[in-house]
Amino acid sequence: MKKLELTPLAGIPLIQAGDDLAKITFDALKHENIPLLDGDILVFAQKIISKAEGRLVYLPEVQPSDQAIQIAAEVEKDARFIELVLRESRQVIRKRPGTIIVEHRHGFICANAGIDHSNVRGPYGDPDLWVLLLPENPDRSAQQIRSEIEKRAGVKVGVLIIDSHGRAWRLGTVGVAIGLAGLPGLVDLRGQTDMFGYQLRITQVAAADELAAAASLVMGQADERTPIVHVRGFPYPLREGSFAELPRPIELDLFR
Repeated sequence: MKKLELTPLAGIPLIQAGDDLAKITFDALKHENIPLLDGDILVFAQKIISKAEGRLVYLPEVQPSDQAIQIAAEVEKDARFIELVLRESRQVIRKRPGTIIVEHRHGFICANAGIDHSNVRGPYGDPDLWVLLLPENPDRSAQQIRSEIEKRAGVKVGVLIIDSHGRAWRLGTVGVAIGLAGLPGLVDLRGQTDMFGYQLRITQVAAADELAAAASLVMGQADERTPIVHVRGFPYPLREGSFAELPRPIELDLFR
């Protein structure tokens, strides 16, 4: 087994719409004296991707639909917020006061369609009424950043975009992959043998999610200001991958 090293990059500025995340990443790597090597991975918190892509929304500018108003009354949330949740979702899975669980249009199940209030500030108005949507297309965002970084560095790297999600049957959030480029989402170990010669029959590893959880630990969740993590020693070969590898097909989903 190789050593897995995760280094949070310090000195990342507050991200604004239109910022060049590849350049910001290179500046931070230089500050940490980390040269990029083939096989390295860069993990980005979803929030800075969304901010760079201008995904901030001011709630007073949202007109809620009748459906949003009805659901808002059920879950005791702002109808304008619920309108955004519905726009970002394929369907509502569960709801009760204080909680709405949806299938996001990107394909994963999450609370509030991933829309966030924390560490968000808009350019005008009441700062408490700004929210941040997830990236429009996280895989595309990861691929664009990867292309720019590889042009600058002349090496092959992977890029992972992560968010914090809750889980069925367990309390607390954990970092998960929502977009990726240049690394596997799922690693299929079926057909390989274990230490006693038993042939694995069902083992598939959500490698991107495992790395997302590790990176989330070193990023932090509050005021750490380390939304980019450099990774070296990922134990699986890099390859072209996408988020589509990870969601469980609905016919196999026993939790809905």
